[in-house]
Amino acid sequence: MELRQLEYFVAVAEECHFTRAAGRLHVAQSGLSASIRALERELGAPLFVRSTRQVRLTPAGRALLTEARRALAATGAARDAVAAAQGLLRGSLSVGALQCQPAVDLPAALARFVERHPGMEIHLRQGGSDELTEQVRAGGLDLAVVQRPAGPGEGLAVRPLAAEPLVLACAPGHPLAGREGVAPHELGAERFVDFPAGWVTRDLADRVLTAAGVVRRVPLEVTDVHALLDLVGLGLGVALVPRHFSRKTDRARFVPLTGRVPEWEVVAVTGRPTSPGAAALLREFADAPRAPKEARAGQAGR
Repeated sequence: MELRQLEYFVAVAEECHFTRAAGRLHVAQSGLSASIRALERELGAPLFVRSTRQVRLTPAGRALLTEARRALAATGAARDAVAAAQGLLRGSLSVGALQCQPAVDLPAALARFVERHPGMEIHLRQGGSDELTEQVRAGGLDLAVVQRPAGPGEGLAVRPLAAEPLVLACAPGHPLAGREGVAPHELGAERFVDFPAGWVTRDLADRVLTAAGVVRRVPLEVTDVHALLDLVGLGLGVALVPRHFSRKTDRARFVPLTGRVPEWEVVAVTGRPTSPGAAALLREFADAPRAPKEARAGQAGR
């Protein structure tokens, strides 16, 4: 099994098309197809279901995809390590990030990184915390700025970047709006606005309220910060959100939670071991200011 075969296989798996994969890799389609067939013969299993319209992975192909990405990422990390030992950083760095996070000014950090390491090519992808964390684990990303994963970080290195408390967001006319603090157990009768189940902020709010004995109703689910705050501000429900959401609107009121409540945390997740490029970007994070106060709307709840 050759690394070139794995590279061809990953390209076809991601493009779901042999012609597009060949174009992406700048190789002849006939050579790419022959390489995939040779890989299938060597492994003794078909990797793709081929049709005139679509190419999709078989169960064997899906099993290989994760390991192929890891192998290619490890090869890239080995090249980067040699370059780093020579005082150079070359190759590419793939970064994932939440669209809205208060931990670091990512554009400024990336700009400084590119200036200091012109031989590195930067790839940036935005998405949800769970999705980006899994891409780091699978080798598709070198580093991701996400909310702290709830589960164990097998194969991952997790570095704290920022933490802040949850607060109650409610409409200006809500009975709790003028309070100096509110205990989670007082929220049992409230109607909630929140992100979908499985998003990290939603899971954290669920844990806080369950620990307080609250079985809550969440009839309003959204996928971006500003939609959530608009609904809250209009009195359609309340929400438990990270404190920095208060900088995004003057249409809602934000009340601190009392008692010992888990904090909302932003972390940098990298593979283990951390690639030289990712380590260099982490150093930029350490020197960078926080993210701009007025961040644009995004998937911060994820």
